[in-house]
Parts: sequence; structure tokens; C-alpha cells
Amino acid sequence: VICPWSAGGGTDSCLRAFCEAMGKNLGVTLTVDNQTGGGGILGHQAIADANTDGYTIGMITFELATYKKLGTSELTWENYAPLCRVNTDAAAITVGAKWAADNGITDLPGFIDYCKAHPGEVQMGGSSNASVWHIAGGYLMSATGIDIQMITYQEGAATAVQNAAGGFIQGVTVSLAEARSFIESGDLICLGVMDTERNATFSDIPTCQEQGFDCVYATQRGLAFPKGVDEGIRAKMAEACAAAIADPDFVAQMASFGQAISYMDAEEYTAYLAQAAIDVPAAMEAVDLL
Repeated sequence: VICPWSAGGGTDSCLRAFCEAMGKNLGVTLTVDNQTGGGGILGHQAIADANTDGYTIGMITFELATYKKLGTSELTWENYAPLCRVNTDAAAITVGAKWAADNGITDLPGFIDYCKAHPGEVQMGGSSNASVWHIAGGYLMSATGIDIQMITYQEGAATAVQNAAGGFIQGVTVSLAEARSFIESGDLICLGVMDTERNATFSDIPTCQEQGFDCVYATQRGLAFPKGVDEGIRAKMAEACAAAIADPDFVAQMASFGQAISYMDAEEYTAYLAQAAIDVPAAMEAVDLL
């Protein structure tokens, strides 16, 4: 099972837990192979180029929707035979508690109003350039009609969160899991989650939709075969995926990671990936990536 990202990261952790659950159903051991580099391109390419005998699958992620538009790879979702979506991790609008208090901001509508009154002044951090959390800022701007500055951090989201907590920028558009410690300490407050449901760990934080803004955005992780695998093999693996999603040990592990289980079957996942190929570039344009 090919993982395009390094061992110990969110994708790797989700995949290893899922492989353990799938292995129970299939009666085999699934071995994770981390093939990293090129912003995930090397691993995604390895999945697409794998032997079609059914013995190699891989985890495809959000970044697959960006490569062709950025000109870094010709890979798109159409290079794969999707099996299922396993996980999503939604972006959230989180701001410095002191800055919010100084400007009378207590909720997302108040933040949006402030941004509209101060176009281009509010600085929000993501992670590296063209990454999932950088593009989250584009989704936010497109959905709400505001103009904010997206500040990128090549070191990743952790640095962005630290800078927001320290007051160097106004906030971040990363996941709740990544901002969690500073939210719990009171240095940051989350105004809204870009999801259709509230986060189970932070059930008091409303979604953007609840507050009148149709802004749903998350990184995603799912399993896929290379194109050309026998349909019977795909069907058997799809059944194993459906069983693994409900495995109690998998459910418990994902809860311990703070990760959402967001299952879609092959048909649903294929439609989701096709729509992402349209929506993601639109958000990339909003942050001047295209």
C-alpha cells in the first residue's frame, strides 16, 4: 500500500490504521510503503504506475487536484480507479484571541464584516505555498467575498499557528487539530469550521454553514488502484474497505488522532474527485496560484 507522504504524518497514520482493519477482513497483512518526495508527486505517480494485478493500492490525497494546474505533474484523479474515501480534515477560521477582543470580533459574521471594512489588511496563515491550507484561504475569500492576505510558511502549519498565537498575524486557516493546543490555552479562538458537521472534539464551535456562509473545505484521503485492475478484484477490495470503516479498532484509533472518518464508496468518491478538480483550481486562483 503506497503512501505518498512521510511516516508519522496524518496520511500515514490514517492509512496504517485502515490497513490493519482491512487486513482483518482480507486475512492478509497489508504493508505500507512510504514513497515520498516532490510534494507527494512521487508516491502518487508510483500508485498510478503500479502493476494492475490487484496487489498494489495506494492512498491519494487532496494535492492530486493541484498538480496539473500548477504544471508540476500531469497526474489527475483520472489516472486512478478510486476505491473509497477514508478521511477528511476540515479547515477552520481561527484568530488571535487578543486581536479579536480588541476589534469586537466574537463570531464568523463579525470577522467577515471586519475584513470587508478593512480589505487586504487581515493576514491569515496557512502552510507552504500551494498547500492545502494555503488554498483554504482562497476558498474562504471565494465563499464570503472578502479580501485577505494569505501568508505562507514553508516550515508548515505549526509555524503559522505559533505566529497567530503570538500576534504576528491575525489568524490561520489550518485544521482544528493543528491549532488545538493554542485554542485550548486561550491564545486562539476558532470562529468556524469549513465542514458540514461540527467537530466532535470542539462541539461548541459552529460550522461556517451554520453561520450563513457556504464554505466547505477539507483535505481528503482515500484509497485507489491504478487504472486497469480487474473489476472483480476491485469489488472485493471495495467490500473490504466498507468493512474496515466500521471496525471498532479503526474507529478508536481515528478518534485518538482527532481525525474524522468520512467514508464514500467508489462511485461517490469518483464524483467527489471530479468536482474537486473544478473547485480546487478556482480557490487556487483566489490566492493567485494560477
